[in-house]
Amino acid sequence: MEQPGDGRRASPHGRATRRARQQQILDLIAVERIGSQHQLAERLAERGFDVTQATVSRDIAELGLVKAVVGDRHVYASPTDLAPRPTDNAMLLRVLADVPVEVRRSGLILLVVSTPGTAQIIAEAIDTSTLAEPVGTLAGDNTVLVLFADEPALEGWRDRLTALQAEARASAPTRDDRP
Repeated sequence: MEQPGDGRRASPHGRATRRARQQQILDLIAVERIGSQHQLAERLAERGFDVTQATVSRDIAELGLVKAVVGDRHVYASPTDLAPRPTDNAMLLRVLADVPVEVRRSGLILLVVSTPGTAQIIAEAIDTSTLAEPVGTLAGDNTVLVLFADEPALEGWRDRLTALQAEARASAPTRDDRP
C-alpha cells in the first residue's frame, strides 16, 4: 500500500506504479523541455502521480537522466536521446534499391509513398541515415511523412534523397544478375 512520501499511488503493486511513473517521466521529457524537478513533479501530478521532490530526484537518478543544453535552457534528457546519430546510409540504400518510392510534397512535409506495408522500414532507414535535416518521420502503411522546419532543409533533403535513389538503382542487381 502507499507509503508516505514515496510517490506511489495506493496499490498492492508499488513496483508497477513506480515503473509507470518512471515511464511517464521518460514520455514527458521526450516531448517537453523540462528543466527542474519541481516542473517535473507538477507534470506528474497533472497525470495523477502524487510525488515529492525526493521521489522525483530518485527517479531521475535511477533513470540516469542528465541535463542537456537545448536552445538557451538546461533540460532533462535521457542518455539514449543524446547518443550520436548513425552516419551510415547502407540501410537506406538497400531499401531504396528494393522498394519503389515516390516523393510528393505538402507544405513543409514530404510524403514518401511506396507499396503497402513498407512505410515502417522506409522511416527506420531514413531515421538511421545521415539525412539529418528532418525534424521527424511518421510512418503509416505505405506512406512516410517527413517533417521539416524550413524550406532550405526540405529542398536539400529531397535533393539528397533523389541522389541516393539514383545511386541505389545504379548499384541494384539487374534481373540477369540475380540468382
